[in-house]
This record gives sequence, structure tokens and C-alpha cells, in this order.
Amino acid sequence: MVNGGGAFDSLGRVRVGAVVDGSLTNGLEVRLDPATSIEDIKVGSFVTMQGERQRYFGVVTDLELGATDDSLRLNPPGQSEPLAARVFAGTAAYGAIKVEPMLTVGVDSDGPQPAKTIPPHFSQVSLASEQDIQDVFGEEGPGHFWIGNPLDMETRLCLNVAELVKRSNGVFGKSGTGKTFLTRLLLMGILQSGQATNLVFDMQSEYGWMGYSEANRQVKGLKQLFESRVAVFSLDEESSRRRGLSPDYVVRIGFDEVDADDVRMLRESLNLSEVAADASFELERHLGRNWLKKFLDHEGGEAFQELASALNVNQAALSALQRRLRRLERFGFMDDSTGHNSVNRILDYLGRGMHVVLEFGRHGNDISAYILVANLITRRIYDRYQELTERASGDDAQKPTPLVVTIEEAHKFLTRELAGQTIFGNIAREMRKYNVTLLVVDQRPSGIDDEVMSQLGTKFTCLLDNERDVDAVLTGVSGSRKLRSVLSKLDSRQQALAFGHALPMPVVFRTREYGTEESYREFGYMDEAELRAQTERDIEELFGPAR
Repeated sequence: MVNGGGAFDSLGRVRVGAVVDGSLTNGLEVRLDPATSIEDIKVGSFVTMQGERQRYFGVVTDLELGATDDSLRLNPPGQSEPLAARVFAGTAAYGAIKVEPMLTVGVDSDGPQPAKTIPPHFSQVSLASEQDIQDVFGEEGPGHFWIGNPLDMETRLCLNVAELVKRSNGVFGKSGTGKTFLTRLLLMGILQSGQATNLVFDMQSEYGWMGYSEANRQVKGLKQLFESRVAVFSLDEESSRRRGLSPDYVVRIGFDEVDADDVRMLRESLNLSEVAADASFELERHLGRNWLKKFLDHEGGEAFQELASALNVNQAALSALQRRLRRLERFGFMDDSTGHNSVNRILDYLGRGMHVVLEFGRHGNDISAYILVANLITRRIYDRYQELTERASGDDAQKPTPLVVTIEEAHKFLTRELAGQTIFGNIAREMRKYNVTLLVVDQRPSGIDDEVMSQLGTKFTCLLDNERDVDAVLTGVSGSRKLRSVLSKLDSRQQALAFGHALPMPVVFRTREYGTEESYREFGYMDEAELRAQTERDIEELFGPAR
């Protein structure tokens, strides 16, 4: 917060300076008041500018030092001249900030609108107040979820969840920056709003029963906080029980459920050649139902040569495909029997408005297992949602509740080579055509297809230190050059830049507290001991103390 020497505007905001230069395209230069220390203002801070007829909202994108006299640059006051330094500071030598104008609010306007003009010279600039934040982002309440706080403010920054779930979205950041923490908050916001249901492919078992903070401290997962509204499915029952969880359903995948499209998705993780991956389609046509198990059981020698000849496939490529697909037999969730009901059970829970977290347990360390299961289940669920949506054509009340599918390591599913062929690429491009969207979580956004990145409605970006990743996140975004500066200055933990469809303007925020008993209570959670104590207090208030 700016120091106490700063003046206040007519609405009680802390005044920091005045507009002296700039343009709508390149941003505005604001000269700081002498009483305002440049050290008290940070890149990403939210400011307001009062024009003659409109109020403007903007983001600080850069900080500068200037001087009216070039001799000060050549001969600055030395340490032995503190009085001269104080005299020059704020007058001949001054601080300035660059501000990107984002929104305007006119007297007769219907809420904040994108800035298409700029305030005149010498318009006063102030730090945004709590009321400004609420005017722009809305107040906490139904449909508006408190996600965190703007920089150096205690005001609650809220997210419009209804707008969020209308499109696919992304959470990005290098390892250790808090993207899992942020993803967990977004999932809770969707859950509490009732705007959609979640299907989470939980790679490292971080979202269901419990997870870990960035400080490696245990925190409660969705199931502990919202037990009656969350179901945990498990691919590894033993791992679940070791962590104190009795899963709602143990998932099994039959070999007969795997088709050639699923195998193609495994090409990179299994190190398959293009010829070998394509051979799976020929095998599926030739061997029919349960082709995978038949192929894995196929003996070598002359019979294998005959199979390669019948398929017109190179025998060496076919042999390599068989060796690498045998890795699937080591997955404990794969089963020789048929008639598994895992997809239908997930659909049953989702249809009842439940949120489903599929934990991978020890299989989360194997990217092939994660890709296989996430792709196989999502394709079948998406087909069902497509059927239900088309059947309800013209009757919105009959359409299924919107579904948000969360995938981690998204670049493994959405590379430039695979995005046009996978169910995840289709979902990202269709923008909830069949009431299904994605929440992609990744530390390498540069590995995701550019078209898919451009279709993500809202992006939440923690610190990224790779230039290609930064370019990927900001591709096609208006004002990307200035946002790049903001993004590069984020703290390494629990800070994020959010921008896109669900927000009226880009904003840097500190994610809300999560992992303390107080934070759990804010989500509506109360443990059994506290619940008993609260019940006793309520009885005492009603009937007086027990005698």
C-alpha cells in the first residue's frame, strides 16, 4: 500500500499521480506525486483514472525513473548530500508508472466496457479501492467465487463461474508455483456454484481425498470437504486405502474396451513408430472384437509371419508393437474379463449432480496409463453427452448438466500432431457444443497445439520461465507485450495472472488461503468435534446451560 503521505481523491482512494503522456495502443505514462514512493507500487497493481466524463480502470505494466534535468543523470547527489537528494526527489527527479487502460465506466453505461479511448492530460490516478474491484469483478455470492486477492489488497477478487464453464480453460505454471493449488480452488468454485459437474483425472491423487500444499503439508481434498457431493473412483484400491480412503468405486478396464484410437494416443509414451501405431487399425479390422488380447496372446514364428502378411504390415514393426503393448498387461487395472461398467458408473454419478475424481494411485507415475484411461473414458462419456444433448434438442431443461473434464500433463494429449485426432482436441475446439469443456493443467504450454491454446476461454498463469511457454500462453492475446512484463514479475508461489472470457480484464492476484481450519470453514466444512461443539453451543443458546 502507498505510504501515508499520499493524498486522497474525492472517493477516498489513495492518489498516486497524474497522466502526462501515452496512447491507447502503447499505454499511458503516469507521473507519480512527490509524496508517493515508487517502491510502494508493483507491476500488476490495479489503478483507476478519473477523466472528464468517464472513469478508467487499468493495470500497472512497468515502473520508470525520470529526470527533468539531464545533469542529474550525469552528476547525481552523492551519499554526502542527503538534503539535495530529498529536494530533487519528486521534482527534478521523479518516479513514473506505465498503465494499460482496460475498462471504462461512463455515467450512463451499463457496467464496465472495454476501453476505446483514454483520459485527458493530468487526469488523476489512484489505487483501486474495494468498491472498484467489486464494480469490475462482482461481489462474492451465488455464481461469483472468491478466488484470491489483488496485489497488496485484502479485497476479495471474484470469478464469474457461469462464464468460466462456457468454454475450456487452462491453468499453467512451472513446477512448484502452485498450479495444483489453484486448480483445486477452481474445482471448488465450480462445485459450490452448481454451474457444472467435474470429472477429474487425478494423476498424483491430489484432488480427491487429500493433497499437499506447496510447503508439502497435507490438505483436505474435495471428498473431505464436500463428502455428499464428491465421489472418488480409484484405479489403485490399495493406494486409496493406505491413505485412509474407501473409494466409491474401483475402476477396471477390459482389454476388449481398448481400440486402435486409444493405441494411437500412446504412440509417444510407448515409443511406437508411425507404421507400428497404424498397424493397430489393421489389427482391429482383422481380429475383430477383443483384438488387443488376441494380438498380445498371438505366438511368434510362422503364425506371426502369416498375420503380418495378411495385414500387409512389416513383421518387425508388428513385433515391436506387440512387445510395447504388452506393457499394458502390467497395469493392475487391466482385466481379461468383459462387461466392465466403469464408464456407466461415472455417468450415473455425474447424472445425479455428483463430482467425480478418478485417482490413479501408483499408476499416476506412468504416463501411458494416464493417457490410456483418460482418453478411453472421456471418448465414451463425450459420446453419451452428445447423444443426450441431441436427444434434448430444443428443450434446454432436458440437456445434461455441463461437464468440466480436468486433465493434467495436457501437452501429452494436445500436441500439434494429436490435437486434431483426439477427443480432447475436439472438445477444446467445439466450445461446449455438447455441454462438455476442458480444464487443462500443464507446465509446458508450448507443447500444446496453437489452435487449442487459442480456444481456451480463460487462462490462469503462474510463473513461467521458459520463453516459448510464455509465448504460447500469450499468443493472440490483446496487449500481450505488456502482459508479458506482468507475467515475468510474478512471485514464484501462489500468484497468478488471469485473463480471458470469465474476467472483464486481466488481473494479477494472490490465491486465497487453503489448508487451514479457518479456510475449510469458509468453504462450509466443519469437522466432527467442531460440529458437536457447535451443536452444544446452539442448544445452550436456545435452552440455557445444562444443569
